[in-house]
Amino acid sequence: MSEIRKHYFLDEYCIIASDRGKRPSAAEARDVGRASSGCVFCQGNEDRTPPATAVYKGGEILRDGEGQRVSGWDVRCIPNMFPALSPDTEEVSSPDPEIMQGYGFHEVIVESPRHEDRLNLFSDEKMLFLMQVYRDRVMYYRSRDGVRYVSLFKNLGKKAGASLGHTHSQLIAIPFVPPSLQKEIRAIEGLDKCPYCVIVEKEIDSQRLVCRNQDFVVIAPFCSKVPYELWILPLEHVNHISGFSDRLLLSLGKCLRSAISRLDATIPELAYNYMIFQAEEPDYHFNIRIQPATSIAAGFEKNTDIHINSIPPELAVKHLLDRE
Repeated sequence: MSEIRKHYFLDEYCIIASDRGKRPSAAEARDVGRASSGCVFCQGNEDRTPPATAVYKGGEILRDGEGQRVSGWDVRCIPNMFPALSPDTEEVSSPDPEIMQGYGFHEVIVESPRHEDRLNLFSDEKMLFLMQVYRDRVMYYRSRDGVRYVSLFKNLGKKAGASLGHTHSQLIAIPFVPPSLQKEIRAIEGLDKCPYCVIVEKEIDSQRLVCRNQDFVVIAPFCSKVPYELWILPLEHVNHISGFSDRLLLSLGKCLRSAISRLDATIPELAYNYMIFQAEEPDYHFNIRIQPATSIAAGFEKNTDIHINSIPPELAVKHLLDRE
């Protein structure tokens, strides 16, 4: 039997329709083929990308020079070769007030020099380092003139929108706050208690709990839009990664790796996206949402913005825990 479920605190809905999981194509979510031949992100191919905006090597932050590339790096940040936005956009006034120039920044964070690396294989130290890079790059771009929001996300696998198999994240800094985030902020304003804090209290002992540590909880949200969707929430209220201590970043990295490891153990080679949600407003509650690419938004979803999920989150958690 299907259920229509409402978001925890927004006027949004999803449909949990278990029977649709029986469709022949419903379980197809694998991404195969990781050929590294000619990969521009691999160590040794640095000259095949634009000069790095930041190179993290042995505890130092370096930059590529003119005609010279830093080798032996740990994490390499480069301008996207096909950017959605660019800081070099000419300031040309438009007669149409609804048109803005495409000003912004689009960066790729190459997480490892090794093509075969995956986050679920990272050590505690490597996860901490990556989280520190995330914090550093977000803080760098939020300080740039004209930037109002920094979107930080990861696409893994072709079905999730990644054009290259080498593990990497992306960052896009934009000159406005996304309307979807503004909608959340407006819904939170004036409430006696942060709704995300309420979600943590509600789900920490529920059948939708996947795992937790001393600082974070991983849940399959009641209103999951896609099968195996997971949210990572800090137990204590914090609004932005810039406020994270190294201890909190280590804890976050462990929780993120655990979530990815459980998904990979349940559906090997799973394609997924994860997105970091944060805001300058202190009332907002930092969170990471992981959405596996197990289904395609079709006509109904595009017509109504209501997603149909074929695997109830309670069942998804059972599958994830069965793989321990």
